Amino acid sequence: MVDEQKLSSFEWKFVEKTRELGIDMTEYDYWKIFPKMPWKVTIGDITIRDGFQHEERFVSTEAKKYYLEELIMAGCRDIEVTNLGSPYLMPQFKDAEELLTHLRSDRFKQKCERNGINYDDICLTAVTIREKAVDRAIQLKDKGIGPDRILMMVSTEEEHHFANSGTSLPVYWQEAERCIQKCNDAGIKMCGTVSTIWGSPIGGATDMKDAVEFSKRWLEIGAHDIEHADHDGSASAADVYRYFSMVLDAMPDPKLHIAHFHETKRVASASILAALQAGITIFEGTLGGLGGQPANFLDDCPTRGTGDYYYDDPRYVGLVCLEDTLVQIDEMGIEHGYDVDRILKLGKQMEKTIGRKLRSEAIVNGRTLKEGHMQYARPGLKKLKEKLQETPDQAFPEGWSKEAVLPTR
Repeated sequence: MVDEQKLSSFEWKFVEKTRELGIDMTEYDYWKIFPKMPWKVTIGDITIRDGFQHEERFVSTEAKKYYLEELIMAGCRDIEVTNLGSPYLMPQFKDAEELLTHLRSDRFKQKCERNGINYDDICLTAVTIREKAVDRAIQLKDKGIGPDRILMMVSTEEEHHFANSGTSLPVYWQEAERCIQKCNDAGIKMCGTVSTIWGSPIGGATDMKDAVEFSKRWLEIGAHDIEHADHDGSASAADVYRYFSMVLDAMPDPKLHIAHFHETKRVASASILAALQAGITIFEGTLGGLGGQPANFLDDCPTRGTGDYYYDDPRYVGLVCLEDTLVQIDEMGIEHGYDVDRILKLGKQMEKTIGRKLRSEAIVNGRTLKEGHMQYARPGLKKLKEKLQETPDQAFPEGWSKEAVLPTR
């Protein structure tokens, strides 16, 4: 118990605040302090689409097929495959149909069966920012190779929205409503993305209340789920917790909400933790933290993309690393369904594919090993303790009390 008579004025204010929040000072159980935090999460992968869209070199179709397969074999069940928009604007995705055909093939279905994977559990997503891309997805569905789910996107800050879509928000909402109806008829799920929740790289500060209203609008017009996106790493942990608490108060089903974080200031892991504490259960990331704004250059040729980049240094652009996010969540004891070591291996391979050092720390340092790294131990400790007549587990001098006695102040 806390001895309240010995508390300083600052400490007393802290105790009062924790009591206001219903937190017991002697409670060490994390899940009792944050009762909405899940014991099980879903983590989708968006490397092949969001990760590769920012690369200024074409990633071979064979490499894309390899990583799509391997990510699924490693436990991914929600995966973004490609972008069905114009290959003129984003030539990185000129192989969209070939990738979808590959994942719909009997060969791949048989591989899943051999590895104990229920093919029907896999959800293939394609990005379709505008109606022509939605129509293309429906045509591919009719051919038997279409995606299970597609994605459209709004930004609460209209300059950012215009840069991505080329149209105003009112016009886009009407277009999205038409597209959702088409998707319902075709048996395709629609994910509605809300961006610039915590700020815009173009227009600056935004109001989180607008993003909550935009999220409700997506559900009103029939979206299957909502991706809540921090597209430039603007979010702070406190605001992430506040926002997702607001979202779950308004739309309580956690299966409706996906947290999408970019990493630009090395604080996105705190955002993931804050989202977990608020009760979010679905996340996504990319191998190596790849990704960002669509490239405006590919190989030796300038391309349209979405125009000029929003940043000055490409080293500080990208998403949360799938590898690091998995290790973070795994070491918290939260179930996720992945083979973590296999993902760490894929992260190392991805650096060779891309041709540079990527942003994952976990592929270098690995997981925290409970057995330690005894190969680094300094020789001679056992003999020294025997010579000093100390027991192997003795940490304090002979004669000291079993437990420390703190001085009275």
